Amino acid sequence: MKKIWSSLRKGAKQEKPGNIHMQSNDPKERSPRFARDDKDSAHAGADGLHSNGSPDTVRKDLAGWVSPSYTHSRTAYLNPLIAAANGCVAASPDSTETEVFKVIRTHILNKTVNNGGRTIMVTSAVPGEGKTLTTVNLAFTFAREFQQTVLLVDGDLRRQHIHRVLGLDTDSGLASYFLENRPLADLIVWPGVEKLTVISGGPAVRDSAELVGSPRMKDLIREMKNRYPERYIFFDVPPVLTAADALAFARLMDHIVLVVAAGSTSMYDVRRALEVLPEEKILGLVLNRSGH
Repeated sequence: MKKIWSSLRKGAKQEKPGNIHMQSNDPKERSPRFARDDKDSAHAGADGLHSNGSPDTVRKDLAGWVSPSYTHSRTAYLNPLIAAANGCVAASPDSTETEVFKVIRTHILNKTVNNGGRTIMVTSAVPGEGKTLTTVNLAFTFAREFQQTVLLVDGDLRRQHIHRVLGLDTDSGLASYFLENRPLADLIVWPGVEKLTVISGGPAVRDSAELVGSPRMKDLIREMKNRYPERYIFFDVPPVLTAADALAFARLMDHIVLVVAAGSTSMYDVRRALEVLPEEKILGLVLNRSGH
């Protein structure tokens, strides 16, 4: 574990602002590099615009691109201006900043293909480290990969935030499953982005850790995983050191990514977070220099 700390210190000194670095938790794989929902058919392109039979669409079809359609999911189109203003760089297919997320995507794909499991929890040690934007940008980047679809889940039951980041008008989230007895299908919205669905919004919950640790949450996540086995599910969950929710979620997840704010997060806090998380589930650490 000491090598992780030295690598993070070195990265914090060398990386330029705005970069994100993926640091593996496996000593053999560490490197200095940067690191649907329903069975329905999507009519939007990878950039969220509706497909019109353009040459690009034809090329994707010929290459084996398969996109489900979302006729059974509620539609709540994201606001591209709000998403861009909030730092969702991967929402735009033309953004050069998405390249770093593609590198992280490759790292995660390599690890999960070898080890199995497609539920990924993204968290941080303390608030303000950029975990939510990291989760959102990873979800968008994964949705552009040929082999799978993506479900993005806002796992902060006390403060649902992803729908605000994307400018989505939604009235249901994870808490709606518990408080309003709504089925999974009612929680999911399609934001108009091909191969991507979202769960975010709805009421806030004060005793969130108890709900996360309940048998019903276990059943819900099992349903998410089993209903569409080819789908990656990204959970944005509260920081490890400020709430018990992250530890409750960790027991239910296949993998964990820890976001660290370079030049801000203390190594003491990073150590404390890693000590309480299951080490065998940690894919790596994302060193965030964006300031978001």
